[in-house]
Amino acid sequence: MGKILIQNGIVYNGKDDSGVKQDIRIENERIAEVGTDLLQREGEMVIDAGGMTVTPGFIDIHRHCDKSPLEQEQTKGDYGQVLLRQGITTVITGNCGISMYPLHNDPDVIKQMQNYYEPVLGNIRPYSSVASYRDYMEKLSDCSLPVNTGAMIGMGAVRIAVKGFDAGRFTAEEIETCKGIIRDALDAGAPGASIGLMYLPECHESAEELGEILKPVGAAGKIVTAHIRGEGDSLVKSIEEAILIGRLAECRMEISHLKSCGTVNWNREIYRAIACIEEARRNGQQVVCDFYPYDCGSTTLMSMIPPTFVNGDIGAALKRLESKEGQEVLRSLLKENYPDWDNYAVSLGWDKVILSSVSKEENKKMLGKSIPEITESFGFFDEVEAVSWLLTSENGTAAIIIRSMSQADVDVISALPYSCLISDAIYAETDRPHPRMYGAFPKFLADFVKERKVLSFSEAIRKMTSMPAERLGILHRGQIREGFYADLNIFNPEVFHDCATYLEPARLAEGLSYCLINGEIVVKDDQVLSTKKGKLLQIGR
Repeated sequence: MGKILIQNGIVYNGKDDSGVKQDIRIENERIAEVGTDLLQREGEMVIDAGGMTVTPGFIDIHRHCDKSPLEQEQTKGDYGQVLLRQGITTVITGNCGISMYPLHNDPDVIKQMQNYYEPVLGNIRPYSSVASYRDYMEKLSDCSLPVNTGAMIGMGAVRIAVKGFDAGRFTAEEIETCKGIIRDALDAGAPGASIGLMYLPECHESAEELGEILKPVGAAGKIVTAHIRGEGDSLVKSIEEAILIGRLAECRMEISHLKSCGTVNWNREIYRAIACIEEARRNGQQVVCDFYPYDCGSTTLMSMIPPTFVNGDIGAALKRLESKEGQEVLRSLLKENYPDWDNYAVSLGWDKVILSSVSKEENKKMLGKSIPEITESFGFFDEVEAVSWLLTSENGTAAIIIRSMSQADVDVISALPYSCLISDAIYAETDRPHPRMYGAFPKFLADFVKERKVLSFSEAIRKMTSMPAERLGILHRGQIREGFYADLNIFNPEVFHDCATYLEPARLAEGLSYCLINGEIVVKDDQVLSTKKGKLLQIGR
């Protein structure tokens, strides 16, 4: 392993308002020395960072790339390229309650789970041997990882493994089974558990049930990240529920991708939500949040269907959508507002829902179009018929981009002292992903810092490095300090930028001079040199 001396860079250490000219000496994967006027030693390679900025490697603690390291091992796709060109050196998978594991013992339930998760995780059917968190860790340990990689345990998957898609309450025995699964994952190195109350079948859970099930997370001193029940009309109520779950479980709680959806809620409800969070913080509860730097979200088309229509059985719901009678029932339900579910058909409108992923060749001509455009262009009676066709023909696996947020609200969230940056990139099988997959981290610097000056450069770097590392207990990463792993980025902030747009989303970022992972150069002048230098992260082991 080589020795490297980085000289003359403007160093932002990831922790404070630094930005001073310093040198960094790297030995044996770690930062050996940080100082001024360090002299080259025999055998050291010198990187002259004059005129450039040096930061810790960026840490994305919310990315749905669960299967991607396994695919890269088979030389499929550009997974490592996408991450490294953004300067991302660490990722955490298993978010929003969605993970590839654990698995139910019924193959039909497994198939239903895999179909339901496909718009977020992509096709996970080839990896059905990953039946538990420990199986996943073992698979990752056999991979050459492009970046440092850890994984949450997804409560949605835990519920499916224990009771399928059944909408009923947990029994006492089922609660203990869930706790045992979570406890085992935490012992195996999970930094925490994620929940996804917007998704089936977790939408059927109560705060009291989750407060009990998640107690092992609190006992281990780890964190729960929450895709809350509603991010539109029910935002405040949903925030209060997540805070209650954290209090009952006695654990730290992170609100995932905090946002306010629905035009009538813009520039209003986000302030009420923040007030709830800050009241909990004043009362001594550890509640934080994260966000992504876009005003459009991405999710499954199935999430637009009311849970009352699905009623715990996705297969039966899809069958009903094939009939005129079933479509009429859906048409009626989509005219209603619900206290515990966001009806975006009403609060946003179908014109703000863009089809982003399908698997059937005959449906690919619809990609990039809004639901009304699809309705008109392809001769459907109305949007409900169009959506019903897409869901039934795709077996529920279609994905969408939703124009749901106000940029002003996103800016407010970004400036909170306890908010950190994520991408929330989903990995549906498509060549038209949300641009956050390819560009979230450089976009944050180019747009929020350089162009619009919403935050200072040092604030932004902290939200991308030390803050997420400390939040998830990722030791010795996220800062430029002696003894820390040498995960570093070197770039000119005037040049480093995202290229991905909604029209052309699969475009790699540009302007990264160097990226180092564990003391090894993996990117030089936008050329990826290696996708094999990452380490498996098992928190607390």
